[in-house]
Amino acid sequence: MNPPAAAPVGRPELIRSYVAIGDSITEGMEDDSGPGGEYRGFADRLADHLGTLSPDFRYANLGVRGRRMKHIFGEQLEQTLAWKPDLVTVLGGGNDVLRPGGDLDELAETFEWGVRQLRDAGIRVVILAGHDTGWIPVLRLYRGRIAVFSMHMRAVAERTGTEIVDLWALNALNDPRAWSDDRLHPNGAGHQIVAARVADLLGHPMGPPEIWADPWATPPQQLPRILRRREGRRWARQYLVPWLRRRAMGRSSGDGLQARRPVLDYLHDEETREQLREQLREVGADTHYNDYSADDTPPTSSPSGTKGPEPLR
Repeated sequence: MNPPAAAPVGRPELIRSYVAIGDSITEGMEDDSGPGGEYRGFADRLADHLGTLSPDFRYANLGVRGRRMKHIFGEQLEQTLAWKPDLVTVLGGGNDVLRPGGDLDELAETFEWGVRQLRDAGIRVVILAGHDTGWIPVLRLYRGRIAVFSMHMRAVAERTGTEIVDLWALNALNDPRAWSDDRLHPNGAGHQIVAARVADLLGHPMGPPEIWADPWATPPQQLPRILRRREGRRWARQYLVPWLRRRAMGRSSGDGLQARRPVLDYLHDEETREQLREQLREVGADTHYNDYSADDTPPTSSPSGTKGPEPLR
């Protein structure tokens, strides 16, 4: 099957449904800005933004911490293909890459197979390639493997005609202010950078490019060496040792967990959808292609509406 046709020049392709598949970063770990301190993450932030552009926007997030490629392009892929959403983001492979001895070439073959399944179904796909860990003690040991797999992802994107966001190229993610204490997951600021970069790629920017390319007005603070060493020891005790222990025992922090948003469902409740539809009419936005076709089957339940993405502070 041929890739989806490009949107007409001057009008970005409308996205009416979005499914995020992946592991802990897709789940939104360490971005606790959601209601009641729940995880939010780049995918939720992106969905909130896209949901302001289409009244009947639907969203599902299948990402779960610890999930490996066999899960992402297993049950997550199977469910996504059944839904056939307009957009899918794929961020995965990190849990496989960080396992010493794994064959990166075989992993890349699985990744390409999964992406082709989505593309052959006529789904628009955005791949998110790995970030640079060169600035992180201990994790810099995995920098070479992450770089190799990221190059595989770029090759897959080229061969399949898939859009890609190279997180390695985002200089803002080399700033400690974009990362949580565990140094493995972005914090709220980091997730916002990723969401804004993807939105820009989709043609529906959240604002000027500076919000993802240069979000801070000042350089990061550099701690004295003695404090950096002390912080490094604390990080190793609190995060590295438990992570290594789980790996040695063949366990994952996501064992027994389910996806936070496992159903492709309306982002807004019925009242909010109608208000948004009226607002779009008032500003003269196209609404005729915001409505579902007769072939679409809308979900039966309607979660409460959510706010759009806030600017990075």
